[in-house]
Amino acid sequence: MPSQEPLLLRHHRPFLAFWFARIFTASGFQMLTVAIGWNLYQLTGNVLDLGLVGLVEFAPRVLFMLHTGHVADRYDRRKVAAICQSLQALIALALAIGSATDHVTREMIFILAFLLGAARSFEMPTTQALLPSIVPTALFPRAVAAAQSAQQSATIVAPALGGLLYAFGSVWVYGPTVLLYVIACSLMLNLPARQTPLNKGKATLDSLLAGIRFIRSRPDILGAISLDLFAVLLGGATALLPVFAKDILLTGPWGLGLLRSAPAVGALGMSLFLARFAVERNVGRVMFTAVGIFGVATIAFGLSTSFWFSLAVLVVLGAADMISMVIRASFVQLETPDEMRGRVSAVNGLFIGASNQLGEFESGLTAHWFGTVPAVVMGGIGTLVVTGTWIKLFPTLARRDRMTELVEEAKA
Repeated sequence: MPSQEPLLLRHHRPFLAFWFARIFTASGFQMLTVAIGWNLYQLTGNVLDLGLVGLVEFAPRVLFMLHTGHVADRYDRRKVAAICQSLQALIALALAIGSATDHVTREMIFILAFLLGAARSFEMPTTQALLPSIVPTALFPRAVAAAQSAQQSATIVAPALGGLLYAFGSVWVYGPTVLLYVIACSLMLNLPARQTPLNKGKATLDSLLAGIRFIRSRPDILGAISLDLFAVLLGGATALLPVFAKDILLTGPWGLGLLRSAPAVGALGMSLFLARFAVERNVGRVMFTAVGIFGVATIAFGLSTSFWFSLAVLVVLGAADMISMVIRASFVQLETPDEMRGRVSAVNGLFIGASNQLGEFESGLTAHWFGTVPAVVMGGIGTLVVTGTWIKLFPTLARRDRMTELVEEAKA
């Protein structure tokens, strides 16, 4: 029954430790993102730099993609995640010291953004591969939604808090993020350890490419994650939020924090709903409809000149994105053998990262060429075109009926 399974999750201690770790690490990252974006725009006033910093952060995911998955499958996933969170704490500390001494520069921000991307490129597939080993398979789709509710809760509070604290100076944002990452690191190390590494082999080219081969052999998985790549890449407007806040909607850092939090409000509400009531029928149709709504909401945001209407549209955008994300994440993880989850998660993480970081670069570049509003509107239209095209390219995915089919196929 839907009311019993969330109750079991609330009393599952390893999952609770994982859940709170997600809150703290997501809070730290979101506060860093707000501060870095505003800090960089203050330093240069160049909208293209906002896109470039996203590209710089994304680059390590491409450079280290094959190795991140192997590390997640070869070594203790708790320790790998903790090391990555410790590195992010050091990055926040460097920015705090630089801000306190007035030594933050454009070049420093880009270097630290690259290191931040490197740490997250190893952390993301590791934490994604951890979750299936923490909770029973029957609870996994709801655990995905519950874990996302933790991240989205942080995404709501942290950007607004970061924007508010930035009014007192950037050091007041960078400083607290150090503590958040330290707490997340401690919680991660307290998770149950697996007895032996799942993959004892060396990092051969064949083993590194196993995740790519696995995804290519599953057309529905390929269709689901590539839909996210292209639809969100074109529809991503988050890199331009500082421009909307400052030049179009005429708000300050606090308004920017609210704009960044708005998608998470919708995502949190939807993730809480899905944690109790998983999507069970018309799974493919629901996923494609959600992506279409994401595109329409992007267009509406680009055309808006009202701060409050923009917030409302971003809430809808976040809710729609959460629906497709939960379906996709459950699909990929449940159909992947545990010994390959790190490598498959690394490839999936590259697709997710490309849709976010490359989407930010695409938004910054098109805004530089055509203007901010046309860039966002064209991106939303592109999302709708991709959605229609993917329905034609992956008809079995579009026709998939039950979410339970994913679980049954994973058990077969």
